[in-house]
Amino acid sequence: MNQANTTVVAFRNFFQEVGQLTSFLVKFFKQVFVPPYEFDEFAKQSFIVGYKSLPLVGITGFIMGLVLTIQLRPTLVDFGAESWLPAMVALSIIREIGPVITALICAGKVGSGIGAEIASMKVTEQIDAMEVSGINPFKYIVVTRIVATTLMIPLLVIFSDFIALMGSFLAVNIKSDVSITLFITQVFDSLDFMDVIPSLIKALFFGFFIGLIGCYKGYTSSNGTEGVGASANSAVVVASLLVFIIDMIAAQITSLFT
Repeated sequence: MNQANTTVVAFRNFFQEVGQLTSFLVKFFKQVFVPPYEFDEFAKQSFIVGYKSLPLVGITGFIMGLVLTIQLRPTLVDFGAESWLPAMVALSIIREIGPVITALICAGKVGSGIGAEIASMKVTEQIDAMEVSGINPFKYIVVTRIVATTLMIPLLVIFSDFIALMGSFLAVNIKSDVSITLFITQVFDSLDFMDVIPSLIKALFFGFFIGLIGCYKGYTSSNGTEGVGASANSAVVVASLLVFIIDMIAAQITSLFT
């Protein structure tokens, strides 16, 4: 009986959370296109999300391309298909690995940071102070951050893909001698419209939901200072899960057009 009650409570809490998140999402779309626009705060958040994430994303992308190439090479050599290595690595990185790994990194770094920051602002009553001062805290805090993550994470994906391909080029030249011109030619010959555009569209959704979940968890935080850590942790978990769900849906949709 207790187990049944626990299950009912869990389902009720889940649907309640989904309802609150949906209401939060509707409020965002109602305010995102309505002036005044907080361009200064948007620029600040874009700098934090984009520029300050470059080192971590770049290092991860470089290692990703390097390791993937080293791991694939022996198998292709066994089949006499070593010349396919640049094309296979490029397709793997640009279609799938680059967007997903970059989004997961941003879910951990950016999502947790947004959740903790907004939760701290709520605990210290900064959000209430904004309302008293006549500032719309939702537009100033939430809208700017969600728009920033939506626009910056696709750019980070492009940067990560480029650095990953440079890592792959280095790995190819460990045991071979391939010029950069030949490597780039093989990479671009293997790519077409349906490889690049869907990955960038997918990255837009990754960025949007990472920002949305981080802001939602922070804005609805409770239980004082304990809620700050809980909001940051919950933002990472939920955002990472949504990255995989969106990726699965995007793969199914893309397969319909190929």
